[in-house]
Amino acid sequence: MSTEKKTSSPLAQIAAGVLIIAAITGYYLYEAGARKAGPAETAAVAAAPDAAGGFSKDLATGALAAFLIHPEPKPLPDLAFQDGTGKALKLSDWKGRVALVNLWATWCAPCRKEMPDLAKLEKEMGSDQFEVVAISVDRKGADASAAFLKETGVDNLKLYVEPSTKIVNDVQSAGLPASILVDRQGRELGRILGPAAWASPEAQALVKAALAQK
Repeated sequence: MSTEKKTSSPLAQIAAGVLIIAAITGYYLYEAGARKAGPAETAAVAAAPDAAGGFSKDLATGALAAFLIHPEPKPLPDLAFQDGTGKALKLSDWKGRVALVNLWATWCAPCRKEMPDLAKLEKEMGSDQFEVVAISVDRKGADASAAFLKETGVDNLKLYVEPSTKIVNDVQSAGLPASILVDRQGRELGRILGPAAWASPEAQALVKAALAQK
């Protein structure tokens, strides 16, 4: 009997562990809103007004399917950085405008890949109402960052830098590049970690929807 108990005990522990993991996973998925909805529930959600004032999660599609749109705008710190001449700036300087804040560095290969797309988005949609605010967090400073923009053929994005990298922690980014869409009140509408197709029609639709917000 003692041998039988020793044999079954590990199996029982494994089974209990699986049940606990399943319970935790199920709770997480429920809380994250990722549970599978039935047809009636899906229709109800689609018909309901979005909590972000009409900034629908349906905008995160196609080339920007990985863009995370918040159920409602989230507050952001008044991010501090500088322009290429060293002039102190804050995110609140863009109040009343929509901004796509992009954090990048010269050593970041994915940043190099997406920079031309960011420049194209600025070229096609940049105005007194919208700007791509690409901020270099490279510790080498403004000169190295300016050289990077020149190398990548980007000549229409203004140079912004924050070499202390504090801004990365301020926005709680897990890596680079990171892009945050900011509304006219300085709140975060959504974000994406990693390079994105900012020259795509989906990107333009995202910006247009943000501009339509009051």
